[in-house]
Parts: sequence; C-alpha cells; structure tokens
Amino acid sequence: MTTGPVAIIGMGMTDMSRRDLSPEAMATEVVHQALSDAGVEPERLGLVVFSNALGGRLCEQGCIRGQSWLRKSRAGDVPVVNVENSCAGGTSGILLGSMAARSSDRPVLVVGVEKMWTGDRAATLAGIEDGLPADYRADMYARFRPDGPGGSTLMNLNDLWARSYMEERGATIEQIASAAVKARRHASMNPLAQVQQAVTMDEVLSSPHVSTVLTRLMCSSFTDGGAAVVLAGPATGAHPGAPRLVGSVARSGNGEIDYHERLEQVSAVAWEEFGFGPGDTDIVELHDATSAEELYALESLGFFGPGEAGPATLAGSTAIGAPGLTVNPSGGLVGRGHPLGATGIAQIVELVTHLRGRAGARQVEGARLGVAVNTGGVIVGDAAYVGIHAVAAAS
Repeated sequence: MTTGPVAIIGMGMTDMSRRDLSPEAMATEVVHQALSDAGVEPERLGLVVFSNALGGRLCEQGCIRGQSWLRKSRAGDVPVVNVENSCAGGTSGILLGSMAARSSDRPVLVVGVEKMWTGDRAATLAGIEDGLPADYRADMYARFRPDGPGGSTLMNLNDLWARSYMEERGATIEQIASAAVKARRHASMNPLAQVQQAVTMDEVLSSPHVSTVLTRLMCSSFTDGGAAVVLAGPATGAHPGAPRLVGSVARSGNGEIDYHERLEQVSAVAWEEFGFGPGDTDIVELHDATSAEELYALESLGFFGPGEAGPATLAGSTAIGAPGLTVNPSGGLVGRGHPLGATGIAQIVELVTHLRGRAGARQVEGARLGVAVNTGGVIVGDAAYVGIHAVAAAS
C-alpha cells in the first residue's frame, strides 16, 4: 500500500442557519463547492464516501442515500459507499476516505449531509437516540422518562456527566457558561454557523433549563447542514500548498469503561501516533454536544489537567486571539451546529480554512497544526466511536 500524508485539496460547507434545503440540495451544493475548490471533475473521482444518520427516519431514504442524493452531481459510475455511525459518521467517512486515498491514484470525495428540522421533533429525537443500543435505550427511558416520552435522553446523560465533572473536579456553573459564551461568540464570526448572535453570561445562565445543570444555550441543537472534502493520496501527484491529513486514530467502545476514560485512552494512542502532543496543537475542533462536555473533553484529551479547563475558559485563554490553544473557532457543535452525519467533516473544513489563512475575522494567526475530535453513540456510558484526526499546514 502507498503510504504518506493525504492532501486535502478541496472542501465545501452549507450555511447551517438554513432549514429550507433538502438533503439532495445540500449534497449537490457541497459536492460542487468541494470539487470546484479542488479543480477535480466528478468523473475523475475514485470513490465517494457518503455519511448520513437520520435519512431513514426523517427523509424516507433508508438505504442508498449517497446514490440517491448525488444523482445531480455528475459522478457517473464512481462507486459510492454509505456510512452511518451516529454523530461520528463524518469522521468515520474521513477515516475510510483517507485509507482509500492512500492506495489510489484518483481523488476521494467524502460527503456528509443531515436534515434534522422536519417539524417532527419526536422523530428527530428518536433518530438521535438510535445511537444507543436498544436495551440500553430502554433502560435510559425508564430512568429519565418514567412518565412517558419527553425531553432528550442524551441530554439527560450529558447532565449526569456535567454533574460528575463539577463534583469531582470543582468546575462551576459560571465556567460552563463561559464555554457557551465563547462558542456563540466564535459562531457569530462564522458566516456559515447556525448561531449568528453572541450572548452574555447572564443570558446563558437564565435561559431555560434542559436538565438539572444544563441550560438551553449550553446545548447543541438540531441542525440542517452538509460538508464535503476532497482527499488526494501521494499517487495523485504533488499538491503544493494543500493542508495534509497527517494522522487518524479511531476506536470503538464496548461499555467496559466510561466515556471520558475512552477519550483518554484513544487520545493517548493518537498523540503517540501523530508524533506531537496537546501542547503543540494550535486549534482543536472537538465534540461539544454541551458546553460542560467541552471542558470535560479538553481534560480527557490531555489539553488541560484535571480541573484546569474551566478556569482557563473563564479567563478567555481558549478563545480566538489568546495565545496558545484555540478551542472550536467555528463555534463548535453549540455554535456552528451539529448536523450528525456532517459534523466530523465540518470540523476538518474548519481546520483547513485556518491552515489556509482564509478564516476572516475568526482566523487563528500562525496556525500550523489542528486536531479534530468527534464521537458517536453511547454504549452503556462508553463512547461507541471516537475518531481523532490531525491536520497540518503545507510545509
């Protein structure tokens, strides 16, 4: 197999504040953007990897989603492989696409699309909760919904993690709220983000409670969106100036350890494989399903020691313009949005935008190394899938 870094030669993303586009329209848009950016004709592709989580429940397209929604993209008889991995479908697609690109003399297109706003909130929640095993899901319903359907089981689970984090590491509600303030301020500088309005600490704290600790403005929301990247391996020729995917690590959980222990385990493997550590990273785009999770994940991934992420975030040390690590300059899941099957790809798009120096008002100056962390599904308190990718600026 041909080895070496994979160049990211093209990318595209939809405006995630819109709710009027069909999955097919979003897919067509981001594929056109990414291929145009790469200067690649669709017929030249060697493979398309397509990610979507909810099309079966919400869009009446249970199978062959990529083939169905890319009919207008002129890909002809290029093979399309469909990926479903809950919230981690996009990052799974990047892993598969990079493996294919390394062994091919043709570029690989990775696409993720999600339509979550359909007017049926219960159906969308049910689709999200398909990311729990059926027996575990039933246990969670009995625990969190004793009086019948209502609320989000996964947000209740996140609330348990938030309370545990606060109790064990001394985090405060103000620190969690400061992560939400940062996320929404960053998103307000991102023209493609779902959230376009900055908020204050008081507004975060006074917004309606979703659960015991978490308020509405601390949580990610349903998002319609799509993203795509074009990957090229060494055999396709030189791509000077293109950022490179220099490492990918993925693991699946089985319920034997806790979600955050799984993050610790997978990140330890990733840092060793990447050949650099948390202190060398300029940008991290991580899976902040809630603002409390941002802080907990930062510590689990080794960016901060136990109990240190909250004070650093409250002090503004992880915001755009501060020295050191910048966390979720896109706005993250809380700000940019969380279109399940597209999220992991959107994280890569954000990193590449900064490494190209094209992020405008939210540009992280001098960025050379970025890391994307995306998780999907929960197996009895464990992460069902963790994917971590490292992206470097062209040398």
